[in-house]
Amino acid sequence: MTFLDIQQIGPMTTVQDLGRRGLQHAGVSGSGPMDAPSFRIANALVGNEPTSAALEFAGVGGSFTVGWPVRFAVTGGDVDIRLDGMKVYPWESYDLLPGVTLTVGALRDCVWGYLAISGGVDVAPVLGSRSTHLGTGLGGHEGRRLQIGDRLPLGEAVTSANLTLRQPWRRNARPIQIIYGPQDDYFSADAQETLLEAPFIVSARRDRMAQMLDGSPIQAAAGHDIVSDGTCPGSIQVPASGRLLVLMAERQTAGGYPKIATVASVDLPRLAQVVSGQAIRFARVSQQQAEELLIGERQALRDIIANLVAKPRSDNQPGEILH
Repeated sequence: MTFLDIQQIGPMTTVQDLGRRGLQHAGVSGSGPMDAPSFRIANALVGNEPTSAALEFAGVGGSFTVGWPVRFAVTGGDVDIRLDGMKVYPWESYDLLPGVTLTVGALRDCVWGYLAISGGVDVAPVLGSRSTHLGTGLGGHEGRRLQIGDRLPLGEAVTSANLTLRQPWRRNARPIQIIYGPQDDYFSADAQETLLEAPFIVSARRDRMAQMLDGSPIQAAAGHDIVSDGTCPGSIQVPASGRLLVLMAERQTAGGYPKIATVASVDLPRLAQVVSGQAIRFARVSQQQAEELLIGERQALRDIIANLVAKPRSDNQPGEILH
């Protein structure tokens, strides 16, 4: 077995896979990546199965070494990546050999980044997933954020060439699509109009559980307390403060605030990647329209992954694996 050794690490780095399924009725949140398309592309670039675990980081990556040759890829957005000081690039895979230090710097145009290693991070599954859920200390590496000195086991890699995208993965610039409900009847027509007409600012008060939005307060005419019911990714809760709270990957499975709308699944990763201080707007769509948008994005993602291309071998990469 080989290991990924952590020399330096950003403050919000965790092990994630595609998350836990079918346990919300028992109060177990799904967790998983904040930006699933970027996560899937990272795994594909190093020849992993889609369900393999990788590292998710916020803001800054870290420095890493290995004791055995591996391949790696970094996705999510634009970021400075170095192999022993030599610049390499996101959205394509490279070799990392013993004695070479991989350094992943700060993300420049997004919040969440992904580091995939060939073979995947092989921590023990908990309740069917390797994903970390920080709120409960479940899964991942000891149920917590990664720290300097951690050593992560890696699975057996499938031999493959280094790969790159034939075409870039682009995020749509449209307003964030939402579906009204399930408690939109708690809100007046004016409140619903404000939701669609006013800009909202992504607050710095955010984590893997939820994102708070600053802007015009939204008041619930029928009150801000309901009998707790189930939540889903993208639920827009409205507490008594009137500040919108969008539930994300580590959300609680039930809540007692009315939910004026739900962010469409297709746009939830895009919202997660909006940097703090940036303005967003919402646009209303029907459930059918939201499903059609998601189907279209999933097909585009399949096309991206199916059309990855092998990179020509370079003579100046530090310690490149010979094929």
